[in-house]
Amino acid sequence: MTLRFVVAVVLAALVLSGGRASAAPRYSDWSAPVNLGAVINSGSDDSGPALSKDGLSLYFTSTRPGFGGEDIWVSQRASTEAAWGAPANLGALINTAGNDRVPNFSRDGHWMFFSSNRAGGIGGFDIWASWRPFVHDDFGWQTPVNLGPGVNTSLVDTGPSYFETEEGAAILYFARNRPGNLADFDIYASARQADGSWGSASPVVELNSPANDARPAVRHDGLEIIFHSFRTGDFDLYMATRNSTADHWTGVTSLSSVNTAFLDAQPAISADRETLFFTSGRPGGSGGGDLYMSTRTKAHGAP
Repeated sequence: MTLRFVVAVVLAALVLSGGRASAAPRYSDWSAPVNLGAVINSGSDDSGPALSKDGLSLYFTSTRPGFGGEDIWVSQRASTEAAWGAPANLGALINTAGNDRVPNFSRDGHWMFFSSNRAGGIGGFDIWASWRPFVHDDFGWQTPVNLGPGVNTSLVDTGPSYFETEEGAAILYFARNRPGNLADFDIYASARQADGSWGSASPVVELNSPANDARPAVRHDGLEIIFHSFRTGDFDLYMATRNSTADHWTGVTSLSSVNTAFLDAQPAISADRETLFFTSGRPGGSGGGDLYMSTRTKAHGAP
């Protein structure tokens, strides 16, 4: 029995029982992206953003001086209208002498998923998770745990995106490189089992191409996914939707209002679904890669 069959059956049951399964809301196009500025961005590579549910904490990966080659940092603000504060390193429990990157949160804010090549893993990069007791404490993360062999392999497993239905069924989307090819990735998904472990991951075939497809970001209602791909010879952002969480993803299209002739990658969607964060190598930035933001509005009368 394949993961895709199990996931489809579980989520179809949720549909029939009144679970989350409504048509995707209609939105405007994404606005012209705005650089997050010199407080967030540095002369180093700044990438892999993730926004807390309340919109007050922005996590990201940076190669600026820290514990290792890549560390996870956080910037805070007092309100969604306030400016971002100076980023702070998450500290030695999360960051190591290796590379710790691309954070993502559970919907309730208690769990952070990220990729790391720290000691104790299964492969070159594994996906790890850290829990915190208080969801507004950005420095209260506990010792990370490896997600195990259902998710992690001897290959590179990275770019996690956690999706959970209101009834508690959970799917972890992420990227894994192809055997013998460190440069090209496919998007995979693993379902959480009844005992809390993660089942054997399977490729999400409708999202993958012969090129590099990675860093999926699933909207919190599970009806939209944004990821980056090299399918046209440059890293651009793409999206796909589905009418219910029991359906396959369809209609993979380029985010043309956001993409440039330069690198545009590693998307993250805000909890209100109307703000997109990503990294870009377009001209005018502070370093090799900068964080940018784009917004959209829900169409009048949309569900």
